[in-house]
Amino acid sequence: MRKVAALLIIAFFFAGLAIYQYNQDDSVTEETSASAFKPKAGFQAAAFELPDLNEQMVEIGGKGEKLTFVNFWASWCGPCELEAPDLQKLHENYGDRMTLLGVNATKFDKERAARQFVEEHGFTFPILMDRPGDVTELYKVNTFPTSFLIDSEGVIRERINGVITYEEWERILDKYL
Repeated sequence: MRKVAALLIIAFFFAGLAIYQYNQDDSVTEETSASAFKPKAGFQAAAFELPDLNEQMVEIGGKGEKLTFVNFWASWCGPCELEAPDLQKLHENYGDRMTLLGVNATKFDKERAARQFVEEHGFTFPILMDRPGDVTELYKVNTFPTSFLIDSEGVIRERINGVITYEEWERILDKYL
């Protein structure tokens, strides 16, 4: 009898938690629609400006000449470590037809560790530093790595959460290039 009562209490707890989370998700949706930005495929990419490793400001978003690949990462992220060689290879093989930018979620990272990560992996594409975390929050990035492909009209074509193979990146990029 006690086990049944304990199970019922646990079930009610999880049901209440689910209802709470459902209501929280609705409020996020309302805020998002108010700002008219949903960071997913088919929506206009929000413009932003961040400093690179040399403190030069770089603007992202809006119309451009090329496909833009924006990758959000952190130095402590194991999957980011796995993806790093593929990003460099993509930049080397597609850099003439697309712009690849790494955005370090510096608010959740240590800048010194991020700079060391860039050096260790020999990144030759621009790395932007999101020190206050505003852009990471704007794009609703809560897992690393998260990548966006933004077309020349400024529309998000792909949002990829996590790591995919180099071959899968090639397949996706070939679709838009």
